[in-house]
Amino acid sequence: MDIKKLKSILQERLEKPNRTFTYDRDKDSLRIENTTTKKGITVALPPIVSKWKENNKSIIDEVIYYVEEALNVMGTEADLGSKQKKVFPVIRSTSFATESNEGVALVTDEHTAETRIYYAVDLGKTYRLLDENMLKAEGWTHEQMKETALFNVRSLPTDMKKDEVAGNLFYFLNNNDGYDASRILNDAFLKQVSKDVQGEMTVSVPHQDVLVIGDIRNETGYDVLAQMTMSFFTTGNVPITALSFVYEEGELEPIFILAKNRKKEREKK
Repeated sequence: MDIKKLKSILQERLEKPNRTFTYDRDKDSLRIENTTTKKGITVALPPIVSKWKENNKSIIDEVIYYVEEALNVMGTEADLGSKQKKVFPVIRSTSFATESNEGVALVTDEHTAETRIYYAVDLGKTYRLLDENMLKAEGWTHEQMKETALFNVRSLPTDMKKDEVAGNLFYFLNNNDGYDASRILNDAFLKQVSKDVQGEMTVSVPHQDVLVIGDIRNETGYDVLAQMTMSFFTTGNVPITALSFVYEEGELEPIFILAKNRKKEREKK
């Protein structure tokens, strides 16, 4: 698989009478645009090729799905008034765009140095990020929307799978509903989990569709955690951050130091 072949496959499978394709040779990106709505989506090709070569053979099908859903949503109006129960927070990297394709500011809130909170209205198979114009059109305030989204995320299921590695426990939340990483904003959920943690509690959101909670009981646990989150980060469709956070008394603190130096550094403080 190379960029030329991938470009050909995407054009063939996404071809429709009302669509145009524009290839940017400098950026190796392909833009698919709806000629009726004049809206489109730009896909960076190199990361897809890399994931395909890493044996993620389903990546092309996943990209096709997300492009189709995005194009279907673009140009439609999101009626927030009838969808209050469908507004959710979405976690993204701080490098993620803060404006829509039309140049309108997206609705955001600060979270950590690595992550930022966006907001979206769920449309079933996909969702649409909220921008300032959409809030104004509905007469919503930022705080009203934020409170609604945080209330809704607390209603999402929090069932987890558990695994033990070298005496450390790891819990995985993976519902594939688009909001797995968003559960990091469910304070009640995190506080409940912390009651059962015997070591140091860590929380990781390497990509959109997974949340990892660690009960780190020895130094090896940090090495395992680092390798695990990096693996998730490099294979996720919407990567967020490979860094993990220590959770303590409702606060999230990024883990920057190496596991082998962690104990020594903490003893110095």
